[in-house]
Amino acid sequence: MTITTIKELIPVLQTAIGPVILISGIGLLLLTMTNRLARTIDRARELLDQYEELSESKRSKIDREIVVLWKRAQYARNAILLASLTCLGAATLIILLFMTSLLHVDLPLLVESIFIISMLCLIAALVFFLLDVNITLSALRIELEGHKKKN
Repeated sequence: MTITTIKELIPVLQTAIGPVILISGIGLLLLTMTNRLARTIDRARELLDQYEELSESKRSKIDREIVVLWKRAQYARNAILLASLTCLGAATLIILLFMTSLLHVDLPLLVESIFIISMLCLIAALVFFLLDVNITLSALRIELEGHKKKN
């Protein structure tokens, strides 16, 4: 094992910038996802707090809404898990890039595999995020049905 010079590290640093930016972007996406999950949980708690005081017809509506909120929470949890795995993959990739440079080992298949797995996790996270956003409309539809009956 030889000591790596600064000149040898510069290309590694340049290559590592991509995964660092990915981690930053995923951090913002995770913030959005966790906020959506928190709002979903808060809404479910709010509905359940008033459940006992409501008539049977209103309980039926809340039961339907709770089912939608549960599904949303599951989608959000899956999106958060997969986005977190994307960050872990990017961080692992950065460490691996430096280790291959420091140890003068060439592991292109491992680097490519970690990158591809990270991107697949990101794609899956975004799909779950879109499912969560889409199912939000189902909850809104349930609320609007109650509103139409009042008018």
